[in-house]
Amino acid sequence: MPTGERVLIVDNDPDSADLIGRQALQPLGYKVTMMAEAGSAIKFAVQTPPDLIIANINLPGLSGKDLLAALSSQNIKSPVIVLAEKGQEHDAIQAFRLGATDVMFWPLRDAEVVSIVERALRQTQEARERQKLDRQLKATNNELQKRLRDMTTILSIAKAVTSVTDQRYLFDRILESAVQLGEADMCWLMLREDKGNVFLLRAQRGLPAVWSKKMNMQLDDGISSLVALSGESLFMNGSPLQKFKIASLGKSAGVVPIKIKNEVIGLMIVVRKNDIEFSRDAQTMLEAMADYASISLVNARLFRAIEQTAENARVGEKNRYASLGALRKTIRDEVDAAVYPLNLVLTEMPGTLTPDQKKALETVRAALQRLAHSSENTITTLK
Repeated sequence: MPTGERVLIVDNDPDSADLIGRQALQPLGYKVTMMAEAGSAIKFAVQTPPDLIIANINLPGLSGKDLLAALSSQNIKSPVIVLAEKGQEHDAIQAFRLGATDVMFWPLRDAEVVSIVERALRQTQEARERQKLDRQLKATNNELQKRLRDMTTILSIAKAVTSVTDQRYLFDRILESAVQLGEADMCWLMLREDKGNVFLLRAQRGLPAVWSKKMNMQLDDGISSLVALSGESLFMNGSPLQKFKIASLGKSAGVVPIKIKNEVIGLMIVVRKNDIEFSRDAQTMLEAMADYASISLVNARLFRAIEQTAENARVGEKNRYASLGALRKTIRDEVDAAVYPLNLVLTEMPGTLTPDQKKALETVRAALQRLAHSSENTITTLK
């Protein structure tokens, strides 16, 4: 049943116009507009394109075929049914070539009119449904492609966090991904000092020079401090954002805390120049980026601790080697100092020794030499 479709009838014959419009279509609920010449019909169709046009092929001045050509040049997509007389089949064929949807041959009955009109509108409705489905399919496909790109970005950052030790490079990657995932125009990262509760600008992407020159300094954007206290993400756009300093950069902004357990150690801020609200999906993606930034900071701390432990071990080992070397020299010097006079006495140059004295001194010398050899082996093993 008709649902108020708008039909434009262009016909200078009052009899056929009355039969088609007043007798056949209006009683069924169609909204009918009648015009007698093509020029006015073209202007009307350009301003308010109807759902269907019925045009007499024998119009005076601009003919029905001229009307078809004009509608095509104006990109009017309304279907057109031409009204011709018996014997004008050749003209009807030309009208089809110019874009006509169907043809009515006069004289005809109102039932024929209704049947042809319903068929044309049904075809139009089906075409519109196909176009709507095509648009929906295209939108769904675009959304799936975006989700695939987003997941690929998340995966690449996850891999980078576990394999890249250059924190500056990693922060650049995270900010680049945050701009993409949040469809933002700029993004920056603020980290808390090791001592104190001050957050400093550590990395940025897209910030204007007057802001980016504050690298490694405090950067007061007006809303980051709120998130540092609450520990909860904050997204704002439109008039509520105007009271904060960050509004000078854009009309939509978000701040995501970077946390270790419940402790806020950093902040990631994204800004859109246009007043476009961040979707729930975008917020989730940005929070995932903040989690990866947190993991990278934890890894950096672990790397520093490991390096410090290794350095301490190297220093301790070096000191141990030095102590053992000093001990070896001390033992050697003491043994040499004790053996030298024994050797001198054993030469009997100071005087003759009894066999027992000589044996006793040789025993002492052998013991000192064994002590020196054993100490040398022990120190070498400890090294």
